[in-house]
Amino acid sequence: MEKGDRILVKITGIQPYGVFVEYENYQGLIHISEVSDHFVKEIDKLFTVGEMIYATVLEIDEDSNKLQLSYKAAQKIHPRVAKQVDIKIGFRSIEKKLNEWISMKKEG
Repeated sequence: MEKGDRILVKITGIQPYGVFVEYENYQGLIHISEVSDHFVKEIDKLFTVGEMIYATVLEIDEDSNKLQLSYKAAQKIHPRVAKQVDIKIGFRSIEKKLNEWISMKKEG
């Protein structure tokens, strides 16, 4: 495992400031600032203990077997796709675009 690797981790705990995970014989933390580029009010609404998620390795402390991880870095959309498509994730953006998509489908 190296910095920048995308790994599958298991959530072992959730606190208001981040998510604790385990990977092989390592313990890791995904700080709340590494969950999303947007404001996260309630992190416990996004994750559940026992859930398996992908995260990107930011730092490795081999002496204490600790990892600093990023959830948002592991979820990024390929830059070429991001340039071609205006992607906004979430229900509100779907709600805003729904009528436009329905009209386009009816016309097409």
